[in-house]
Amino acid sequence: MPTRYSARDMLARLVAFPTVSSRSNLDLIAFVEDYLAGHGVTSTRVTDETGEKAALHAVIGPQVDGGIALSAHTDVVPVEGQAWSRDPFTLEEENGRIYGRGTCDMKGFAALALAGVPDMLAANLKRPIHIALSYDEEVGCLGAPPMIESMLASGPRPATVIVGEPSSMQVITAHKGTAVIRVTVHGHSVHSSQWDRGVSAVAAAARIVAWLDDQTRANQAAADPELAMDPPFTTLHCGTIEGGTAANIVSRSCSFHCDIRTIPGETLEMWMERLQDFVDTRIVPGMKAVHPETGVDIELLAAVPGLAPEDHGKAEEIARRLTGDNGRHMVVYGTEAGQFQARGISAVVCGPGSIDQAHQPDEYIETAQLAAGEQFIRRLVADLSR
Repeated sequence: MPTRYSARDMLARLVAFPTVSSRSNLDLIAFVEDYLAGHGVTSTRVTDETGEKAALHAVIGPQVDGGIALSAHTDVVPVEGQAWSRDPFTLEEENGRIYGRGTCDMKGFAALALAGVPDMLAANLKRPIHIALSYDEEVGCLGAPPMIESMLASGPRPATVIVGEPSSMQVITAHKGTAVIRVTVHGHSVHSSQWDRGVSAVAAAARIVAWLDDQTRANQAAADPELAMDPPFTTLHCGTIEGGTAANIVSRSCSFHCDIRTIPGETLEMWMERLQDFVDTRIVPGMKAVHPETGVDIELLAAVPGLAPEDHGKAEEIARRLTGDNGRHMVVYGTEAGQFQARGISAVVCGPGSIDQAHQPDEYIETAQLAAGEQFIRRLVADLSR
């Protein structure tokens, strides 16, 4: 007999795999493959370049286009440096809360989808349910794009996707896009007593950082208070900076990392172009006028597209029907939903648990939220069987 798990028992199995982003997730993927195979479901593994991580996708039901994908990432954030009061990779339940790394973000939704497989198989599905499990979401949503391409290439093509990030089972129809950028400034080093002969990389970097802050404050002043995001404007933020060697040496190099988080209607490409234009027209000419071998490199390290609201979106319509939620919800954190949407698949975010517990010590999901997720899966199966 194929193994059948409750959602809680499946969650315990998934949490027991310490799939921190810096480690391999292949043990978890192998477990899911074996579980699905035990139920007669064939899955496809999409391995990364290192061979140490993989995504997985499978189709349950008729092999036709137009189905619904249930998507979750398998990686979790580290526990080092956090004050956990229990083993983060052993599920514990207490006072209506289920504790463990990833219970909320977002193995809870993966557990719901996988535990629901027997019921999906027993139902007379008219459209398929796709299960899609990615890797490296926590380090830049790196694993979803190759998984999505594999899903589209192998078929059948899902029409919609529900990305089960913790939303307290509310239907999230939009989120910001995110870019992570490294800026490296190459100056010309001289003794500070000869300041006019040098080009300070630190000073040039400071002007660029100030520009980022100026743009954010201008966006804040022009923000639409009706936009259901907090904050309701695009932010440009410098998180780390390093440069120079001594107080009496004009710095030769300086680098910093920043991120850009865009609201719907604005694109990462637009802001990258503005940043590049400012550097090319306001920073670099003055540097090169002093020394020709100076300059600024701008490197895009990661980019995750935003999720834009869809006019009469299929995913939104289905999620609202199944949850009964008709509120207007948008978030400022990023997910893989925008990556599905960019490939023409209607997308929303809707999953159990609160984002307030994500990445926290003693991370947990409420048992009531897991139960609400089970009800959501049952309703989905019934809906696709009509």
